[in-house]
Parts: sequence; C-alpha cells; structure tokens
Amino acid sequence: MPKRREMRRNPRPREISSSVEIPEKRYFRIGEVSELAETKPYVLRYWETEFPTLKPVKSPTGHRLYRREDVEMVMAIKRLLYEQGFTIEGARKRLAEGSNGGGAKSSDALPKVAGAPLRAIQHELEAILTMLSRQC
Repeated sequence: MPKRREMRRNPRPREISSSVEIPEKRYFRIGEVSELAETKPYVLRYWETEFPTLKPVKSPTGHRLYRREDVEMVMAIKRLLYEQGFTIEGARKRLAEGSNGGGAKSSDALPKVAGAPLRAIQHELEAILTMLSRQC
C-alpha cells in the first residue's frame, strides 16, 4: 500500500516582504504585478472579483493595466490575506474601513449604548478620555 502524505497546516505564517519597490511607471501589466506581488495572475484576476476597490483599467486590446494605486492595493490585499491571516471577507471589510477616512475619532470607536444610565456612563467616560488626551 502506498504511503499517504500527511496534510498539515502551515505552522507559521509566511514571511512577506512588505518593502517591495514599485517601479515609477504609469501602468503595469498583470504579469508585472504578479511578479511584484509574487502571486500567479489567476490570483489577481480572482481578487478583482472579490475586492471592488481593485479595478485595473483595460487597454483597447483587452489587457489589464494596473495603475500604481492598484499595485499598492494588491500588496495590501496580499498582506492582509497571507501575513495577517484575514479571510477574503475580513480583508474586504478592513479595506472598506480604511477607505472611509480611516481616522475615526476615539469616541466614534466606542459602541453606541441604549438606555439613559448607560448613555450617562458613556458621556462620562468620553469626558475622561478627552481630559486624558489633553494631558498627554
């Protein structure tokens, strides 16, 4: 009987070079982007379907042309999926949060609570947070 190969999960996350130098060009073809991101072109095409923010333009001949912003988006997607372990859905949400200004005030990060006593506590805590931030 032939030996069965054991399937095991990757014990540690893959190291990804986050300091990839993106050449100063206006447009990149899918092959160039796949080399920069160290992924296969079919992965990039799949990501285009899953991430609405990744939209390369098409040339008159139908070739995908990635702009610098698209290449940076590909690198961000790769970092979220492979380095930080996000799912596709989680990475999509994280990128959507980042594109909504990203700099939310700290009081916006607090959950909204129902009920007068809880609202009073929330306002009190926000006041304390404001005082502490002024002291630092």
